Amino acid sequence: MATATARVEVRRGKNESTASLIRRFSRRAQGLGLVREMRKRRYYIRIKSKNVDHKRALVGVARRANYEELVKLGKIDPTQRATKKGRK
Repeated sequence: MATATARVEVRRGKNESTASLIRRFSRRAQGLGLVREMRKRRYYIRIKSKNVDHKRALVGVARRANYEELVKLGKIDPTQRATKKGRK
């Protein structure tokens, strides 16, 4: 996947304040679509293949079976099961 990179460069004028320089930079970045692109990429989650999903599900099934077997053998007390912090 090739991504097009755009370089945004602004130079400060003689009597330009820092706030107006930042404002000009922000406008230029928005004009090039950089802000929209970064927000779109922010929460990008790669799609897993069916094989990877299936293998992960099989691992979960095996773990549950192992846990239930240990409970039946009396090696684990299900009432003392550890919970994640903040949950009940």
